[in-house]
Amino acid sequence: MAEKYNKLFEEFPPISTQQWMDKVTADLKGADFNRRLVWKTNEGIDVQPFYREEDLEKLVYLNSLPGEFPYTRGNKKNNNEWLVRQSITVNDFSEANKKALTYLMKGVNSLAFVFNTRTEITVADMAVLLHDISLDAVEVNFAGNCCSRRVAEAFTEYVKQGNWDLKSIRASVEFDPFGKYALVGNFKKGQEHVIENAAKMIRSTAELTKFRTLAVNGKNYPNAGSSIVQELAYSLAQGAEYLTVLTEQGVEIDAVAKNVKFNLSISANYFLEIAKLRAGRMLWAQIVKAYDPKSDDSCKMIVHAETGSWNKTVYDPFVNALRTQTEAMSASLGGVDSMTVLPFDAIYEVSTEFSDRIARNQQLLLKEEVNFDKIADPGAGSYYIEELTASIADQAWKLFLEVQEKGGFLASLRAGFIQAEIKKMAAKRDLNIATRRENLLGTNQFPNFNEKIDHEMNPAVFAPIDITSDEAEIETLKPYRGAQTFEALRYKTDVYAKTNKRPLAFMLTMGNLNMRKARAQFACNFFAVAGFDVLDNNGFETVEEGWAAAQQAGAAIVVICSSDDEYTELAPAAFDVINGKVIFVVAGAPANTDELKAKGITNFISVKSNLLSELKAYQSTLGI
Repeated sequence: MAEKYNKLFEEFPPISTQQWMDKVTADLKGADFNRRLVWKTNEGIDVQPFYREEDLEKLVYLNSLPGEFPYTRGNKKNNNEWLVRQSITVNDFSEANKKALTYLMKGVNSLAFVFNTRTEITVADMAVLLHDISLDAVEVNFAGNCCSRRVAEAFTEYVKQGNWDLKSIRASVEFDPFGKYALVGNFKKGQEHVIENAAKMIRSTAELTKFRTLAVNGKNYPNAGSSIVQELAYSLAQGAEYLTVLTEQGVEIDAVAKNVKFNLSISANYFLEIAKLRAGRMLWAQIVKAYDPKSDDSCKMIVHAETGSWNKTVYDPFVNALRTQTEAMSASLGGVDSMTVLPFDAIYEVSTEFSDRIARNQQLLLKEEVNFDKIADPGAGSYYIEELTASIADQAWKLFLEVQEKGGFLASLRAGFIQAEIKKMAAKRDLNIATRRENLLGTNQFPNFNEKIDHEMNPAVFAPIDITSDEAEIETLKPYRGAQTFEALRYKTDVYAKTNKRPLAFMLTMGNLNMRKARAQFACNFFAVAGFDVLDNNGFETVEEGWAAAQQAGAAIVVICSSDDEYTELAPAAFDVINGKVIFVVAGAPANTDELKAKGITNFISVKSNLLSELKAYQSTLGI
């Protein structure tokens, strides 16, 4: 007997986009659709509240499969495997080797040896550093101040001395002179010297076909405040510059392209980051194709992802682990080739064994528990992700072409174009954080009221990273964290409280129960951001009763919390009773603000406040 199959939900009639829009419009009851439901991102993309199959009709790249040009859907055909990388700071070669072997026993299959001091590594040093490490099973990478042609040649010589299959060795040297130029501001020995070094490096390591010697450190752009589109566009421009200058040196395009590795940052924009990686592969494939390579394999964009530092915080640092977890998910779903999850404490101290373990296990969980590595292009078919991929590709390509029209990556840096655009975006993001349009949990929103820093912090933790050379010829990029200004503000209070009474913000709650509770909660969060003590209350019958309790508590700030209607009488009455003995604040932006100001009340806090500037002003008034 033949089995009968029915389409799921076939009894329901199809609904058109117009019908959906009619329903949404009716539910909005006259409110503006674009203002209420469309999210306008920093990338210049208008994210719609819903997407449908018809949105995919214009996307031509959907005709390709995973592992096929232009690699939008990933470099791999059958899985989504990536390498789990952890970094090791090298101060002693033997100790670094021991730590590396420990990591390898705990699930890591990619190592990054980071040299913070300028070190010339010899073959003998390499033998100590890589002792007992199976290079045919583990990827090794060299980063930091060691990155030069000598390191690449020392590694090549070490490999040749061993019994290794040269074509199976996976490794890289993070040689990125153009990226360093953006941070330092000059080429120490001239531009021609670094280009010549790069060409020699490619030729001298040619036998190691999976050894990549050129890095594009695109992670520096978002860590300086750029948008996702800016990171992608400037990274592509930087990569294209390497292709151009090295092919002009006579190096074949396939050799150059197969030596490039992109080191990108992953931010908290979950779906946009997935789309960024897919869009990046598509655009890079087209860029390399324009140089007429012999093999389409040369067009593959190899990406190492690192969880970003821009949104990480010193206060409430365990939240950083939540941030890096979603970032790791974005990176894996986007199809990266390798990934580093930075430990939650990495921004303010040398990471501990505990924080290293947590960071490592965050990736292992995605593989072993969630199976994110099993399915090729796991984001495929999502109307939202596919549309974001196309939108980011479109915006990034426009910006890439703008850089090319200005003469390319280096010319745009020398003209100050890239720096100015990133600074403009960073200023916008800073303002969003100051006004809480962009939230950093535990820092500018919902701080831990009981958290204090009672030990001395290195001031550098609260400042941008500036490695500008004394001979800099351009304005440099200075990576920083969005939380730094708020952290410096709060730490200033913590330092003050060591020798003085910590300021107390007292909630004078009266009248309408719902309004006073909501505004008291808002005000408590507001002042706790600056490290002030806060004291909420159940409610007072009279202004005099509330003021007496505030005096007994030793309040430095009294915040009246009530409804707009009740503020007409309660706020002036409280203002008069307090009589300037402490700072008086009204919680909210009541309709009668002008009338209250006419009575001498000057302090109001609301969701429209610039949290940072106002808290600085309160600190100044309190003598902090």
